[in-house]
Amino acid sequence: MTDQIKQDQTETSEKVDGVHTGEARPAIPGMDQEGEKLSPELSTDDTLRARKSDNAGQTDSQVMHSRAERPWSFDVADFALPNGREEEWRFTPIKKIASLFEDAATDVVDGKPAFSVSFDGPESWLAGTLNKGEAPRDTVLRPADRAAVVGSANAPEAMHVLVPENEERQEPVTVRVEGHDASARSNNHVVIEAGANSHSTVVLEHTGSSRHNGNVEIIVRQGASLTVVSLQRWNDDALHVGQHDAEVGKDAHYKHINVTLGGSIVRLNSNVRFSAEGGNAQLFGLYFADSGQHLEHRSFVDHNAPRNTSNVLYKGTLQGEDAHTVWVGDVLIQKAAEGTDSYEKNQNLVLTDGARADSVPNLEIETGIIEGAGHASTTGQLDGEHLWYLMARGIPEKQARRLVVRGFLYEIIQQIRVPELEDSLMDALEDELAISDN
Repeated sequence: MTDQIKQDQTETSEKVDGVHTGEARPAIPGMDQEGEKLSPELSTDDTLRARKSDNAGQTDSQVMHSRAERPWSFDVADFALPNGREEEWRFTPIKKIASLFEDAATDVVDGKPAFSVSFDGPESWLAGTLNKGEAPRDTVLRPADRAAVVGSANAPEAMHVLVPENEERQEPVTVRVEGHDASARSNNHVVIEAGANSHSTVVLEHTGSSRHNGNVEIIVRQGASLTVVSLQRWNDDALHVGQHDAEVGKDAHYKHINVTLGGSIVRLNSNVRFSAEGGNAQLFGLYFADSGQHLEHRSFVDHNAPRNTSNVLYKGTLQGEDAHTVWVGDVLIQKAAEGTDSYEKNQNLVLTDGARADSVPNLEIETGIIEGAGHASTTGQLDGEHLWYLMARGIPEKQARRLVVRGFLYEIIQQIRVPELEDSLMDALEDELAISDN
């Protein structure tokens, strides 16, 4: 799939509902104007996705040729235990997180749950708890792997954060998840619902030690603007898997920011789709892996409705022996999603020998009638020219290296728009750099 969308303008071009028609439509070489040839299996057989979903969890299932074919289910039995040979698990140290695939309830330690959840914000925004299947819970989040489905099944109650319609709040509200025992299992589910035309920021902060399975379900109603910041600041012995699913309404704006610094193994899926046109979704991520850490982030933007936009940018830094990061970014532009504008990019900065960064951007387009689509991925070491520029102006090499790294990651941090939190994260990055004296 070419990243550059070619567009020829002719005198007969016109616009219908903001989308070019006639010979001026954006087109991809080798395709007709309707995009039929981009994904022939999907375009010629509308039942394909349903049939593939029926194969969920079966070892003899067909190899998936499209992200659209990924099965989902609320039934644990539909997902077999992964063995690491599956495409979605091939980068993950399966044996080390095997306990998180068990269909197990939250452990009790000294008579109390192995983790605690608290809410810091207006009491009126805490709408109580939701049982499994109690709307709006389970209306947006679709468990797409073994970890997500057992987490959903074993979280009997979900905290429901409801931002009232038309309400605007500058200060963030915070949901704090704290693990109390590195050997204990915990399951959690949070539902965040932004009422129509509201403006708010919700911070999810993960600290302590646990074997944590946490799902987050996000609904952004019409005209709302919601920022969700997920902070993984676990102790070094924590394990964390999770799925964050969001649905963006008409003319709504959604920003999701993952910041992962702590934990032994962290694997998060951040997904978004649209319920109407005019929506905008931005997925940002920052991760810093030290020796022995495995930090894995996956994103999926499902353009299932016309005239929506999305932007994905994840940045990572690695240092130390066996530091390992993974980013897999999927973007699907369905046949109905005419007028889509989408871009995704991943950048990794490797500071020392012995570290490994895997980066896999995927872009599927089922229609040629789009505004634009592209992806990019880069992995490398510090730019020698940047260092030379700073050192030529009298800045010592060690300080110059830190300035380059800080500048590289600050592009993500500044998206948070909460000064106290941004300052705290910049201090945390200084601590990370001090580990290897970079």
